[in-house]
Amino acid sequence: MIYHFKISCTIVLLFFAGILHAQKDYARKVVDTLASPYMEGRGYVDNGDKKAAKYITGEFKKSGLLPITKTYEQAFSFSVNNFTKPWELNLDGKKLVAGADYIVVPSSPSLKGAFPIVLFDRATYLDKTKLREFLNKDYSNAFVLVDDSGVTEQKEKEVWESTRFNPFKAKGVIILCNKLTQEMSDTVSKHVLIYALRGYFPNRPKSLTINVETEFVKKYTSQNLIGYIKGNVQPDTFIVFSAHYDHLGRMGSIYFPGANDNASGVAMLLSMAKYFAQHKENLKYSVAFIAFSGEEIGLLGSKYYTEHPLFPLNQIKFLVNMDIMGTGDEGITVVNSTIYKAPYNDLLKINDSLHLLKELKQRGPTSNSDHYFFYTNHVPCFFIYTMGGIKAYHDIYDRRETLPLTNFDDVFHLLIHFTDDICNRRF
Repeated sequence: MIYHFKISCTIVLLFFAGILHAQKDYARKVVDTLASPYMEGRGYVDNGDKKAAKYITGEFKKSGLLPITKTYEQAFSFSVNNFTKPWELNLDGKKLVAGADYIVVPSSPSLKGAFPIVLFDRATYLDKTKLREFLNKDYSNAFVLVDDSGVTEQKEKEVWESTRFNPFKAKGVIILCNKLTQEMSDTVSKHVLIYALRGYFPNRPKSLTINVETEFVKKYTSQNLIGYIKGNVQPDTFIVFSAHYDHLGRMGSIYFPGANDNASGVAMLLSMAKYFAQHKENLKYSVAFIAFSGEEIGLLGSKYYTEHPLFPLNQIKFLVNMDIMGTGDEGITVVNSTIYKAPYNDLLKINDSLHLLKELKQRGPTSNSDHYFFYTNHVPCFFIYTMGGIKAYHDIYDRRETLPLTNFDDVFHLLIHFTDDICNRRF
């Protein structure tokens, strides 16, 4: 047999059936807790990140993970621009609903007042004379409404995306879009940037009133969380599992729950920790579990960790970073699988043998999650995320109530066997 199991695959699957049922129940509890209103979206308003960190370290302790230093926490600091009060936005006297109709991008400065709205559309852009005249006008006390309707070519899309940087030198920019996708910022720009749903603009508004208040925190202290299980043969060699626990947090009257991104990844991390703590007699190497903060504001937690590692990076045998673990209808994507071909082929063999996921899609190196700075420091690593299912992402609809955890147990099963193969040098 491919994996030289001492017992048949049938017995293995029966054994795992009970484990996986319990793990999925546990994962649901983790997601429900981390994506709850109490956690404030796990951001940097009202101590959202610290509430989440307290919960996760509590789970580390319950599972019996050891801290590498005297504490599970690794503190680090960064700048962040926060919204601490509700947004107010009225167009031609009509009040818009924050989070549902529009979002204010966190690089925005505070602003209060009434302003005219000027339309910048494709007809203006494609007419060189109109474009030159438009750009030569003074919009320092106005908002420019950007409507890119009709744009299909990628080169032109890039031009329209650049309007967020305000080439108009306007007081603010409103960009129409089909989906609201929020972000975070560690800087403050000179203009207010608003994304608004295209469907709410059948008629072009002439004026707006706005009240947005931001608070720039120059030095906010957050924390990575690290625990481990000591290996039995080579305890100074590590297999690492990671997931970021921070999200966009609270912004005025709304918060971003972040159930799939990335309460689900933390649920997988804690499920793996719980399992290996209960089966540590089989571990050749030590297994470390890292919950990163600062991912949503630029991978700051993982960057800090690789600059201040708690054990040498060259002692990491392999790292698996997990994000968006809540679906899986269409399988998973494995970032860096084009680089680390033997480990990827091992994942394929496990998946095919146990009939788990629909697809293990290959993807090359990316810089979009916490594996990145490990990769640039020559640590062998994968970044894995699930595909299919719900489309909620960086919005108010990424909620615990609608997160299905469709193939959570399959991914868990896959990673358990992958770890076993690393320990037994099967690739």
